Amino acid sequence: MDTADASDRRLGLGLLFVFLAFIGAAMMLAASMTHQLALSGWGFAVAMLAGSLSIAALQLYE
Repeated sequence: MDTADASDRRLGLGLLFVFLAFIGAAMMLAASMTHQLALSGWGFAVAMLAGSLSIAALQLYE
């Protein structure tokens, strides 16, 4: 039963951080269309951090 919990946690956290990465990428795209470079940079930072955490969550709960 312990492996099922780790697998569920792995999938849930991975999907959560991937969703946050898509939100960051969408924020970056929207900000670049309105020429707000600082907000676009923050969107990039959110996307990269969430993508990295997604990979880490998948590896941590393997």
